Amino acid sequence: MNLPKKMFFSLLIGASVLFTAACGNADDNANEETATQEQPAENNGETAGHAEMPEPDLEGVPDLVAEVNGEEIKKEEFESAYVAQFQQMAMQAQMTGQEVDQEQLKNQIAESLVGQRLLLQETDNRSIEATEEETEATLTALAEQNGLASSDEFVAALEEQGLAEEEVMDQVASQVKVDKLIAEEAGDVQASEEEVQNFYDDLKAQQEEAGGGELPPLEDVKSELEAQIVQQKENKAVQELVAELREEADVTIHL
Repeated sequence: MNLPKKMFFSLLIGASVLFTAACGNADDNANEETATQEQPAENNGETAGHAEMPEPDLEGVPDLVAEVNGEEIKKEEFESAYVAQFQQMAMQAQMTGQEVDQEQLKNQIAESLVGQRLLLQETDNRSIEATEEETEATLTALAEQNGLASSDEFVAALEEQGLAEEEVMDQVASQVKVDKLIAEEAGDVQASEEEVQNFYDDLKAQQEEAGGGELPPLEDVKSELEAQIVQQKENKAVQELVAELREEADVTIHL
């Protein structure tokens, strides 16, 4: 596990969701990821082996990146989020040969961080709290996702990277509160049989068009497709909420 200092919070809070909202292609990304997971890995490896990994361009980033209803987003927070997202996009660029538009990415990351801050502020406005039990359960789940045996090991690993235990607990509690906010906005989200079938049919058509291998039978991947559909619905609820909050907020971006 290698979480850069100060990036832990961005990962928890759902930067990928908000970043995708800024790009405007959440559903397309989810479909493409599933549709291409059966593609031969050796081709990607060959492409990556012949491409040079680009470097993030952070020149000119101001000390104060943005202000959100009087709260500041500092350069350190922005750079951590930017570098993490840039590294993912740079790896994709190695495979596709398409360059990363770093100016566009900077603006998207700034908007993502603004969205994160708006969501947190909204949890305070709605008096949404996180109990110790909920925080510990989330921490345990994060430990498992990172292949660690316990929440204590997870905290210790983050401490080795310079993140204090108190800060970790505060950030996990923030994640719990945002999760509650998302659940409140999205409601009881479920995937119907028809939605699952349509999603599967769309993926199958994409796979055939791309010349990839056959998808597994629907019953073998049904639970994964249901989870993706639910995630898409929750993402949409988050995007709509952030858009509403953004319209009423006092936001200044200094990039």
